[in-house]
Amino acid sequence: MGRAVSLVLLVCLALLQYRLWFGKHSIPDYWRQKQEVQQQELQNAKLRQRNSLLRADVQDLKIGLEAIEERARNELGLIKPGETFYRILPSDN
Repeated sequence: MGRAVSLVLLVCLALLQYRLWFGKHSIPDYWRQKQEVQQQELQNAKLRQRNSLLRADVQDLKIGLEAIEERARNELGLIKPGETFYRILPSDN
């Protein structure tokens, strides 16, 4: 009787170990998933950095256009269509 119980327990242990190492959601699956997550995190970090650079470029372009327009107005006296330009000259006192 004792040998039968031992044999049943040994078979159960073997089945559990098989599932742990070779079944669905096994340890090798966990390791593979962990590696994929690390790769995805690295890719996400690179994409976040690229997005940050693109945002900075867009901001520079927006500010740059405003700076170009301001310089053209002040230094060259350019105006937009439909605007009226008034120049106020200082008195000669």
